[in-house]
Amino acid sequence: MQINGRKVLVTGANRGLGKAFAEALLARGATTVYATARRPELIDIPGVVPLRLDLTDQASIDAAAAEVGDLDILINNAGISTEAPLLGPSTDNIRREFETNFWGTLAVTRAFAPRLAGGAILNVISALSWYAFAPASNGYAASKAAEWSLTNGVRLELADQQTQVTALALAIADTDMMAAYDIPKLAPHAVVAQALDGLEAGKLEVIADAPTANVKASLAGDPALFYADIPAALFG
Repeated sequence: MQINGRKVLVTGANRGLGKAFAEALLARGATTVYATARRPELIDIPGVVPLRLDLTDQASIDAAAAEVGDLDILINNAGISTEAPLLGPSTDNIRREFETNFWGTLAVTRAFAPRLAGGAILNVISALSWYAFAPASNGYAASKAAEWSLTNGVRLELADQQTQVTALALAIADTDMMAAYDIPKLAPHAVVAQALDGLEAGKLEVIADAPTANVKASLAGDPALFYADIPAALFG
């Protein structure tokens, strides 16, 4: 899958990784980049086509699909974290996370999948797809675990039409979602460069940083060892 000359849509492109994706796609020669957001007036990337798309609104998804028409690459980047514990006083925010991170990603994928024969999908998942870190991230982690499973399932269902489906997994990028954490972070453009290199190389999964690689490797071991000292397990 080569990006040069392709028509691409990026969800959640008004900031963070989504904005970096849109900019990098243009730099790699994509002919058209649809940069989508619930509020497209906030998109300030020269050369893209701003487009309204709300992952939680089927009518918005259908309207965007009708406007875009044919498509070569779909990048499912949009997601939310509400810092919801699983056993808190309400499940409302957990449901919001699933509505965006799982159901929204699935709805957008379903809308564009028939147009992506011979094309590609890239889903932004998380290191938290594979472990739980703290109560405030548990709802988000559950939704991202579901999105990882969604990614693997969609890959199988689209194999006959030769649609490549790639997952980007990362732990710590310098985005608004991680702004409150005073720890070393990857620059969004560095994460995106890895993701697009992997997409063009035909990889099914791109692991963007060492903590994510350590988490993935730990899945074959005894979880008691991992959870006994999560910082050491993450950072070595």
